[in-house]
Amino acid sequence: MKLIGNCRIKSYVDGNKLRGTSVLNKGRDPQERDKRLEEQNKQARFEETIMPHLDAAYNLARWLTRNEHDAEDVAQDAVLRAFKFFGGFRGGNSRSWLLSIVRNTAYTWLQKNRRQEIATAFDEATHDVEDAASNPEVLLLKNADRQDIMKAVEELPVEFREVIILRELEGMSYKEIAEMSGAPIGTVMSRLARARKQLQQTLGQRSQPGVSK
Repeated sequence: MKLIGNCRIKSYVDGNKLRGTSVLNKGRDPQERDKRLEEQNKQARFEETIMPHLDAAYNLARWLTRNEHDAEDVAQDAVLRAFKFFGGFRGGNSRSWLLSIVRNTAYTWLQKNRRQEIATAFDEATHDVEDAASNPEVLLLKNADRQDIMKAVEELPVEFREVIILRELEGMSYKEIAEMSGAPIGTVMSRLARARKQLQQTLGQRSQPGVSK
């Protein structure tokens, strides 16, 4: 289910915005030289720490926006934001840090361009957390056709799409997803259970004879 990372994002941030940020006036002023060296060091650390996760950034943006071109815009914007605020990164899980920015950027984009997609009300208290190990939908998801799964995931509400992608594709823990989304771990687990259940229903319906895919 993993999408191929978009190399154009890397060429964009390498060749334009990020590269441009370190091009300072090459005067002989020691302060200017220090600023230039500091910016170059920041860029080098950013490229080493954050750039390896561009595929994951694009994948998340693609699943949240459900459109390749929109995903490119969101991912590019997120990476540039990440570079801008990289001074505040104090180590730890760099992929999770970047994906948090991608998530926030994507939700801001959705709020502006597809408000109806994030307006779906969901009462967490009415849904019990299910044991994934005993759920029949887990087996169904493993055996289902890849294209069918991708189509079914794209039909999920954005909150469910997000947790499925972060958990199943990116392999993030419940704790990491909770920290990223600002939701309690129980809420994350509930959303994942509901997302799997909805996928099961969708895939089950499509597997019935006479149902068009």
